[in-house]
Amino acid sequence: MDFQLSEENTAIQQAVRAFAKNEIQPVIKEYELNQKFPYSILRKMGEQGYFGTCFPESVGGTELGFMNLAIICEEISKAHPALGYAFNMQAMTCPFTILNWGTSEQVNRYVPDLITAKKIGMFALTEAGGGSDAAGAMKTTAEKVGDDYVINGSKVFITFANEADYGVLFAKTDPKAGHRGISAFIIETDRPGFMAQPIEMSSLGYMTRSCEVFFEDYRIPKENLLGKEGQGFKIAMNALDYGRLTVPARLIGIAQGCLEESIAYANQRELKGQPIGNYQMIQHLIADMTVEIEAARMLLYKSAYLKDKGDTATRESSHSKYFASLTATKASRAAYEIFGGYALTDEYPIMKYMNYANMLHMGEGAPNVQRILIAEDALGIKDANRHRIPRKFALASDF
Repeated sequence: MDFQLSEENTAIQQAVRAFAKNEIQPVIKEYELNQKFPYSILRKMGEQGYFGTCFPESVGGTELGFMNLAIICEEISKAHPALGYAFNMQAMTCPFTILNWGTSEQVNRYVPDLITAKKIGMFALTEAGGGSDAAGAMKTTAEKVGDDYVINGSKVFITFANEADYGVLFAKTDPKAGHRGISAFIIETDRPGFMAQPIEMSSLGYMTRSCEVFFEDYRIPKENLLGKEGQGFKIAMNALDYGRLTVPARLIGIAQGCLEESIAYANQRELKGQPIGNYQMIQHLIADMTVEIEAARMLLYKSAYLKDKGDTATRESSHSKYFASLTATKASRAAYEIFGGYALTDEYPIMKYMNYANMLHMGEGAPNVQRILIAEDALGIKDANRHRIPRKFALASDF
């Protein structure tokens, strides 16, 4: 196994770092201060092909693969964690799900504009009381009426919903059939009956928002059914298998940002006439961060490598997400200790990194849910019903 990045991987990594330096860092503060959605940045990312790496050229993709997607996502998330969300909405869970399950008409209509960020996407699965039991808690319904589906219900923690043009929605077409009664739909937010309300999360800023979404007699034509009726749960599982690649990449980007900021600070901040990096306790924190980030990155790259070979890599994705979430939260805490009181100031991004690390720690597979999945896999347990949270419902939220 070759553990070195290829020349192509390295060239893409360097190009994205330059993009972050030239196109993100000079303007991102303005977006934060003015609470503006970063349309222009996302569209520049789309023009660069950052969202299209796993898509065929026929729909505007670059066919660069999952490994390059992981590399790009890490670098963008290091530049600003909020921008990492776009890789789920513009690359994976929304357009890639349409690519995998849609008709040729659906793919050609929706995918090109999503991966170029001409249109904004969302993935509407989680409901109040759901999260790790998304299927069991689902109450949103889609009733067939003539040539339309009429949708009623609500979703929660749906990223970009207040800015989205298109989305993938999950609703029950047969409320009595459990997870087998769930179907998937492509929705357009400019239709009557759709409303998105941002959830207040002041610790994360307001540049990108997670929302409650409400459907009241919202109608879409039957042609917007994604896959077949009753396939929704299978489609959601498949979507999260792929979407889970970008979550650890985002977490690793956050952790790497914490490490780089900590190294720079430890070399310049002096205590008793010498840089604090000369003190052993600071060195221990830096050493742990360095090794754990590299280990998390290798788990991510393994998952991406397998996906590029055609494997969904469900087990490896779970390993990667679980370890990356622990790594990022620990790295942000270590950075907090290194910076001390300065971590709380806007001069440095430490609290921003910490807040996003804590949220992504739970999103798309909370650590305790991941532990259940990993342990059941290791133990060969097939009867998931012995657990309070069944294996088949281990989804977590749409972050």
